[in-house]
Amino acid sequence: MKLETERLILKQITLDDAPFYVKLFNSEGWLRFIGDRNVKNQAQAEAYIEKNYLPSYDKFGYGSYTVNLKATEETIGACGLYKRDNLDHPDIGFAFLPDYTGKGYGYEAAHAVMEYARTQLGLSTLLGFTVAENMASIALLEKLGLKETGTYQFPDDPEELLLFRID
Repeated sequence: MKLETERLILKQITLDDAPFYVKLFNSEGWLRFIGDRNVKNQAQAEAYIEKNYLPSYDKFGYGSYTVNLKATEETIGACGLYKRDNLDHPDIGFAFLPDYTGKGYGYEAAHAVMEYARTQLGLSTLLGFTVAENMASIALLEKLGLKETGTYQFPDDPEELLLFRID
């Protein structure tokens, strides 16, 4: 699967993307709003990708995608759909390196993923999660048409998240 927008190319994650994920997982925004994944080197990133990202493509037909600038092919972020075992619908998630936030890339990538979900995968209901302090993610979820419907707490995670939904 490969999605293209005016400025971006989104494609399935591979083990070759491990160096990028070391940077992303240790970026200020990721650590502050998503949490430490304890991925500090390439080997740990490869293991994380193998365990958490690659199986989703075969199991569900979708997953997380790298977001690359069309002009330079530089990987700047990640955006995709995540199917959680304990939820009926997938959620959309996104994260970008600090130099690429606030430039519209998140909306462009997430909008493309949502269109793909609706038109190619037949998914009409999508969820979104964020911490209450992440005003940028809240604004993006709302711009994408998701509405806040309450809070949610993942099993074995003490943090309460805002829950968004679009049908």
